[in-house]
Amino acid sequence: MIDFDLLPKFLKTGFLFILLSFFTNLYANAQEFAYLDENVGNGSIKGSITSTDGNPVGFVNVYIKGTNKGAITTEDGKFYIKNIKEGSYTLIASFMGLQAQEITVSVTNNESSLADFTLPKNSQQLNEVMVTATRSKNKTPVTIGKIAISPLDLPQSVTIVNSQVIADQQASKLSDVIRNVNGVSLGTTRGTTSETFFARGYNLGANNIMKNGARVNSGAIPEASTLEKVEVLKGSAALLYGNVSGGAVINMVTKQPKFEYGGEVSLRAGSYNLWKPIADVYGPISKNLAFRVIGTYESAESYRKSVESKRLYVNPSLLYKLGAKTEILVQGDYLKADLTPDFGIGTLDSKIPTSVSRSSFFNAPWAYNEIEQRTASININHQLSNSWKLSVMGSNQSFDRNYFSTERIQADADGDWGRKLTRSKIAEDYYTGQVNLTGSFNTGAFEHKLLVGTDAERYLNTSNAFNIASLGLGGVYDSINILNPIKFIARTDEPLATNTTRTEAPTYRFGTYVQDLIKISEKFKVLAGLRWSYQKTVAAKTYDVATDAQTPNPTAADRYDRAFSPRVGIVYQPVSNTAFFASYSNNFTPNTGRDVFNENLAPSIIDQYEVGIKNDFFNDKLSANFTLYHIINNNLAQQAQFLADGVTVNTDANIKELTGQTTSDGAELDLSGNITQGLNFLAGYSYNFMRYTKTSSENGSYLEGERLVSNPAHTANATLFYTLQNTALKGLKVGVSGFYTGERNAGWNTQHVVTRNPDNTVTRTLNKRLVPVTSFTTLDLSLGYNIKQFTILGKISNITNELNYYVHENYSVNPIPPRQFVTTVSFRF
Repeated sequence: MIDFDLLPKFLKTGFLFILLSFFTNLYANAQEFAYLDENVGNGSIKGSITSTDGNPVGFVNVYIKGTNKGAITTEDGKFYIKNIKEGSYTLIASFMGLQAQEITVSVTNNESSLADFTLPKNSQQLNEVMVTATRSKNKTPVTIGKIAISPLDLPQSVTIVNSQVIADQQASKLSDVIRNVNGVSLGTTRGTTSETFFARGYNLGANNIMKNGARVNSGAIPEASTLEKVEVLKGSAALLYGNVSGGAVINMVTKQPKFEYGGEVSLRAGSYNLWKPIADVYGPISKNLAFRVIGTYESAESYRKSVESKRLYVNPSLLYKLGAKTEILVQGDYLKADLTPDFGIGTLDSKIPTSVSRSSFFNAPWAYNEIEQRTASININHQLSNSWKLSVMGSNQSFDRNYFSTERIQADADGDWGRKLTRSKIAEDYYTGQVNLTGSFNTGAFEHKLLVGTDAERYLNTSNAFNIASLGLGGVYDSINILNPIKFIARTDEPLATNTTRTEAPTYRFGTYVQDLIKISEKFKVLAGLRWSYQKTVAAKTYDVATDAQTPNPTAADRYDRAFSPRVGIVYQPVSNTAFFASYSNNFTPNTGRDVFNENLAPSIIDQYEVGIKNDFFNDKLSANFTLYHIINNNLAQQAQFLADGVTVNTDANIKELTGQTTSDGAELDLSGNITQGLNFLAGYSYNFMRYTKTSSENGSYLEGERLVSNPAHTANATLFYTLQNTALKGLKVGVSGFYTGERNAGWNTQHVVTRNPDNTVTRTLNKRLVPVTSFTTLDLSLGYNIKQFTILGKISNITNELNYYVHENYSVNPIPPRQFVTTVSFRF
């Protein structure tokens, strides 16, 4: 159970508020149930809402003027309002960003009156209106859910960061977007060559990052400036995606073609010679075929000396309408990114050397990290009938990294550091496919929203080992001193590195799943589902590059994992804009990689419990959600610290170990809204306590009860943008954003060490290797102006020039960016 003594006082109060609200609503509805007989014989209103091009419009608010009766249209644009007394009523259809429409309807006892609306825009324009108006997050279905269910009906926490927020904050990297999602914190990787995130205590690796619903590699920093939105499904998503951790799933949604001509060109410039032109062009090729091409190039230096980056990104797509019921969407993108590997200021005697300048750089001048990533996908959506839809998706991604750099800044107490080198070349190849059937039907008085699907993946990892020439004793390249740069003469030559072996490690995954959202009554809904997963992890094969002969590995064997992953949740909606929910899910997570003996790892089993409340206020202009969760992982897999000899430090992220049972407890508070026209805000707070709760008593086991490294206890975010509407300064935009990351530990968690003495006695000690990192807050201030087709927007980030660090283990210590300026000038056509 959750230890509430560990929660802040106001979160305890929030939990009590949930309970009080629950029983208050229960009492109020008990009164209603007592008079159900009065509704016998009453009439009802049903109808549909379409756009001017005849397409159904889902998730529109429809209500009877002067009453509390209403409904929200389903995905196919239909609505149904029951238990209405006989008489004449005004029915209102309200869609964010559009003027409400009214029609008069007469209701007769024991009959259903018909009422249909046509909204004065086509479906593509309505999508634009929805984004501009920032529709309630609780009413905006997420594609990551594979079926269009309103988040208000989903017993799980969901966050959406739309294109307006991405543009207002001038986000370029995925981390710029994700910091708006409470409970998801940014970490770093070896040499800051990519970004990594932690959610509910879990590291979100490649298995938890999606693009348009397909798994993608996380080794490159994704281009975020051109995204339509980013969806985050918190907690377990095993039923939908199989091999994912218990923290969250992130889905990046790219922009799609339109059947109208338009586009935007912009130039972004800023501190440290940042230059970034962006172009976005779309339109029809023919009556049934539309295109979109988005591209950007970025060149930048850094507040870190000698660090620079160059990025090229292109995202073309085609949308073909094959008749009235079938759409085919073809998308692709290409990313080429060159980034200087940077281990930051490192550690000094296992401590952060705060006396070392934020700009100090200790890598070799020739170090490089070169990445190429290509993705292609095809989505086919076919409307079988008004109630049933078939979706088919196939995708491929190839990823190549070419890397040569110094390694692990771990200096002695006097600042001396013997620099070692790492040369690697990695290729990853993904093939994924999905087939999903979704539909709505009734069984008696129960309404169903059904998802039946299957998915398959083929993943191949190819890594190359190198022999590096001209190194000194112990493989040392040279020695430098991080406190006194002139103490040694640093080498500047790039040693010859010869490719010696190639290792191939394929993995095959298959899953099939069924999920049903059952509407038992207007107030109670049940979501239940089950997934069967299969994974084959093939024993890695190593080849000699010169002869292409396979190196014998008699101990390695293929591994086969199979498991069922159930999910069940209940939603209670006392009124149309409030939902209480509780859920349980079981997550079967096959662990990729291998142990120190080159054996495949056993899977981890994760149980998650979640309760919460979701609210929409002021006619959907304010959303306020609160969640509590409890997650148990029976055996957490992490990168092994040492190789089989127990001495050699492991630098291979694919060599892992199972470390014991962990428990993660926490709470999340989300606020977002569009209170008045031109005012958009979102805010959140999260608390997490993830620790080891059951470990082996053998040598090397972790200390139980200690918070896991890299996980802050508290995170918070708040963003507000306001555009003046009706003054002489109409078009002026002002924004402020604040982001808080609480205290956390880097390094490694404390381990028990058992030493057998010569006299056969045993000495037990604790190996403490935590690196404490303090909390920090950054504030950004934005100011912009929009006139007709032109927009200019400027931002000063980290205006207080806060200094803190992102730390990977105890050797990659990277200072956060200082105060910087960036501005974007755009022209829409």
